[in-house]
Amino acid sequence: MIQETLTTKSLQFAIGDLQSCMDLRDPDALTLDYTQLMMGFLLFQAQPRTIAMIGLGGGSLAKYCHRNLPSTTITVIEINPHVLAMREVFCIPPDSDRFRVLMGDGAEYVRRPIPASDVLMVDGYDVEGLPADLGSQRFYDDCYQWLERGGLMVANLHLSSKAYPQFVERIQRGFQGNVRVVPEQYGSNCIVFARKGGAHNWPTPHSLHRPPDFETFAWRDLQPALDHIRKVISQHSVDATTVGAAVSQTPAPP
Repeated sequence: MIQETLTTKSLQFAIGDLQSCMDLRDPDALTLDYTQLMMGFLLFQAQPRTIAMIGLGGGSLAKYCHRNLPSTTITVIEINPHVLAMREVFCIPPDSDRFRVLMGDGAEYVRRPIPASDVLMVDGYDVEGLPADLGSQRFYDDCYQWLERGGLMVANLHLSSKAYPQFVERIQRGFQGNVRVVPEQYGSNCIVFARKGGAHNWPTPHSLHRPPDFETFAWRDLQPALDHIRKVISQHSVDATTVGAAVSQTPAPP
């Protein structure tokens, strides 16, 4: 369902179950904290050639990347035709030579022998939560194989989910331990960064200069999220290895 106020338009699975939110005064802005955290891939892939996204929703991340990374080719995969039908309602740009939205199954998409991406963003929730196919060991293994070497998977998980520890452990297993976990400061979302590379071959987050063509005001607004990611990773306050070890004896859901 769509909820609208004087300044916002939101996509909700049910009343109070917010999926996406758009500021009517700036439709391309990121209004939800977790979406700003997902842009933390810029700390490690400042100028990606290609980005793939599983889950369109209200298109917040797709619009933001389209506007601020004009040299990047973006492909979005969405399985729900009703979500696709609201594309114009949420001001999602039309398909072009560097931006396209496909109807399809994200889990199947990463199994195809097609050109891989530098960044894969996974935020494909439905009314029941994270679909089983997008939280399975096979899916995370496929994501690892599909990414370019040195590429990043950025996955949004919900800390309130009982299966959260198992999802983190599966990502660890699929990405050979190259995982960093960053929770929201005040919310219940948690962003998992998983890198394809040698064992524990993880770059240190650095002070990043604004990428070319990235709008100045958007870059300024993103800084608190980037600073939070750097702080969490540098202090190891959330260690994916510890999380995984804690649940290693817990049977994973099918």
